[in-house]
Amino acid sequence: MQNITVLGSTGSIGKSTLDVVARHPERFSVFALSANSSHESLFAQCVKFRPRHAVMLDPEAAEILSKRLLEAGIETEVDCGVRALEKIASHPDVHTVMAAIVGAAGMPPALAAARAGKRILLANKETLVMTGELFMTAVKEHDATILPIDSEHNAIFQALPQHYSGDPDSSGVRRILLTASGGPFRARDKATLANVTPEEACKHPNWSMGRKISVDSATMMNKGLEVIEAHWLFGADADRIRVVVHPESIIHSMVEYVDGSILAQLGNPDMRTPIAHALGYPERIESGVGSLDLFSVAKLHFEEPDFDRFPCLRLAFHALRAAGAAPTVLNAANEVAVQCFLEGKMRFTDIPVMIEAALEGIQAGRPDDFDAALEIDRQARLFAQNWLSGNS
Repeated sequence: MQNITVLGSTGSIGKSTLDVVARHPERFSVFALSANSSHESLFAQCVKFRPRHAVMLDPEAAEILSKRLLEAGIETEVDCGVRALEKIASHPDVHTVMAAIVGAAGMPPALAAARAGKRILLANKETLVMTGELFMTAVKEHDATILPIDSEHNAIFQALPQHYSGDPDSSGVRRILLTASGGPFRARDKATLANVTPEEACKHPNWSMGRKISVDSATMMNKGLEVIEAHWLFGADADRIRVVVHPESIIHSMVEYVDGSILAQLGNPDMRTPIAHALGYPERIESGVGSLDLFSVAKLHFEEPDFDRFPCLRLAFHALRAAGAAPTVLNAANEVAVQCFLEGKMRFTDIPVMIEAALEGIQAGRPDDFDAALEIDRQARLFAQNWLSGNS
């Protein structure tokens, strides 16, 4: 029986994880769940899965949850704050941690899981974007295991040799082909992008996701962050990673080998597939996802990414090549920009402008530890907020 902590259990990845877990009660037991402030959803999950622990970041929401669970006679212990997240991610009784908290807030508990030698199902890409070298070092030093959850990285993981060492040359890997849907604005008139509303940006054509990641998909920053993540997961430099726009989202990514072979992983666009793969690895378990009907799909299309339409993707490649503090700055400025856009404080087309200004304005060296990375993150957020004040 695997004891599982789900960080971010009320988000789309967390809900899909619990859906898969519920299909295998003989294999998995929910040890702990966490959410930011969605106490109603977390209460319902606690009623169903009866975890030993529940953690919320919002103190008021934690108090409400604790009271409701007590009234319902459910003995789940409720705690609050970042330290509590780290505790449930590193608890000795936990075998597997689903790291699905969106944004920089997901990094501390993911790090705690790594330092505790846990099996980490990594859905929080910002952990690797912000602190890739430091995090991967912690994983190796503490004998932790990372299984990627992003559909693209999970597909790459499946298409690589089973005991891939992280060295493309020794495994005959020529390139990683990272697929992208192109989001909702792939074919929209560029002249109209400045008028995009948050509601339009959050309507992804293929995937059901949270608002932040939906906007990232619309700007293609999500793919840019995945490029940086792929670098750390698979040891591929920027020149070995190619983004392929594939509107149908049926091929989730590919690996090209030196003999000319290309191995691809296909499936319906449903996150339960990579989640089930990681939960059961190296076995295959039922996910609840239906069979892919190739006859209905009939045709697949591929395009070069348009860096003029999607400057965020260009900026991500730039940050990866620049290394040092650049990826941390990129991620922090993007989080501020997306939040400002969702709140109606800036236009959709201002998102990459703010990010590029931060990349040019923050002159910081390579972070030597996690505290240094968090300080760079803080500086970049402050810069972005000040930039908005000066340009609004």
